[in-house]
Amino acid sequence: MVTVSRTFTVAAPRERVHDYLKDFANTVHWDPGTVQCVRRDHGPLRTGAEWTNTSTFMGRTAVLDYTLAVLEPERLVFRGTNDKAASTDDITLDAPTDTTTQVTYRAQITFHGALRLVSPLLRRPFERLADQVVERMTTTLGDL
Repeated sequence: MVTVSRTFTVAAPRERVHDYLKDFANTVHWDPGTVQCVRRDHGPLRTGAEWTNTSTFMGRTAVLDYTLAVLEPERLVFRGTNDKAASTDDITLDAPTDTTTQVTYRAQITFHGALRLVSPLLRRPFERLADQVVERMTTTLGDL
């Protein structure tokens, strides 16, 4: 299992940040690994909404099916799965001011099968990816 966590502040109000991040299709704008993310269901975004996310990481492509597991004003949790891994993106939003949001982004990836054996070697590349997520998310959310 690999877990990475970052806390940072963006120049946008919490409600606007929440409304943007709750649509996981927007990962194409803030997650440098995401190539495509398509909603699989229809209607209002609510707990249980589903997406198919295609990402590249270290030269490999992975497709995970994600579900919005927690939808609260201050927290969003997305859970993704495929036959090789399970992923949880846990996003907490705090409003230190009316115009800024403190974002805590925590990603946890659990590998299945033989990939479990190499997961300790993937920690450093995932740490670098998390740094890139902070940069892109800060810019993207600041432009809302």
